[in-house]
Amino acid sequence: MNLVKVFFLGMLISFIGTLSPSPLNLTAMQISVHESVRLAMYFSLGTILSEIIYVRLCLVGVHWMQKQKKLFKWLEWITFALIVALSVGSFIAASKAHPAQNVVLDNNINRFLLGVTMSALTPMHVPFWLGWSTVLFAKKILKANNTNYYIYIIGIGIGTFLANCLYIYSGKYIVTILNSNQSILNLLLGVIFAITAVILLAKILWHKDVVDKLATIEEAKM
Repeated sequence: MNLVKVFFLGMLISFIGTLSPSPLNLTAMQISVHESVRLAMYFSLGTILSEIIYVRLCLVGVHWMQKQKKLFKWLEWITFALIVALSVGSFIAASKAHPAQNVVLDNNINRFLLGVTMSALTPMHVPFWLGWSTVLFAKKILKANNTNYYIYIIGIGIGTFLANCLYIYSGKYIVTILNSNQSILNLLLGVIFAITAVILLAKILWHKDVVDKLATIEEAKM
C-alpha cells in the first residue's frame, strides 16, 4: 500500500508542478504547433529522461551533487541564456508575416535528443524535487531503498508526461481558436519566456545555490 502511495504522490506532485509554464513544456507546445504532435511527444520523453536522472541523483547521489557547486552555477546561467534565446526567438517569429520556427528549434536535431539536452541544461526541477523529496522522507512516506526510488521515479515520469500532453494538445487547440494565427501565440510565448527569465535571474542573484539545499534531503532520510 505504501508503494502505491509513493507512486501516486510522485505522479500528482509531478503533474501539478509541470503545469506551471517552463522552457520545456512551452517548447513542447511550440514543436506541436510548428512541427507535429509526434515530435513534441519525442521531445517530452527526452526531457523526462533527464528529469528522472536528476531526481535519482538527488535521492542517492547527494554527496556527489554537493561537490558540483560550480557546475550547477554554470547550468543556472546557461538556463537563463536559453530562456532569453527562446524569448527573443518567439518575438522574432511573432514579427514575421509567416512565422518560422523559434530560433532554438530551427535545426535538424532529433527531438528526443533535443529534449534530453535542454532538460539536462535547465535543472530547474532539481530544487523542486529536493524540496518535495525532503518532505516525503521526513513524513516517512518515501523510504530510502531502491524499490521506493524506482516506483517514485516512474510516478514522476508519468505525471510529467501527462502534464506535457496538455501543453502539446492545447497548443494545437489555441492556434485553431486564433484562426491559425501563430504570430499571436508566439508573442504570448515570448512574453512568458521573458517573465520566466527575469524570475530566474532574480533567483540566481538573490537565492541560495541548489547545492546549498542538498543537505536537507540527507537529514530527512535519517
